[in-house]
Amino acid sequence: MQADARAKAGERWQESDYVFATRTGRPVEPRNLYRSFTRVAQSAGLRVIRLHDARHGTATLLTAAGVAPRVVMEILGHSQISITMDVYTHVVQDTQREAMSHMDRLLRRRPIRE
Repeated sequence: MQADARAKAGERWQESDYVFATRTGRPVEPRNLYRSFTRVAQSAGLRVIRLHDARHGTATLLTAAGVAPRVVMEILGHSQISITMDVYTHVVQDTQREAMSHMDRLLRRRPIRE
């Protein structure tokens, strides 16, 4: 894709190491990125959220899906797993219910001794 953009921009192209760039290779302005994100969300019928909240959602959903915490950490670009697990992931109700079901099964196997 960038090769096409580079060809179309011609001499206006500014070489950079950015994965996502404007049509002329320059960095994407945060406001413009958010506007595009908002448009895409609205056209898909989704509730508009902050991009930062999407990072929290990504961490939470990947963790709930059983993805290893270290992998989630790397996807988000964190240098410490504690940031990923303590700040970005949140417990979802389904996960809580599943944990309580496990606890229920464990307690039913062993009678309580006094």
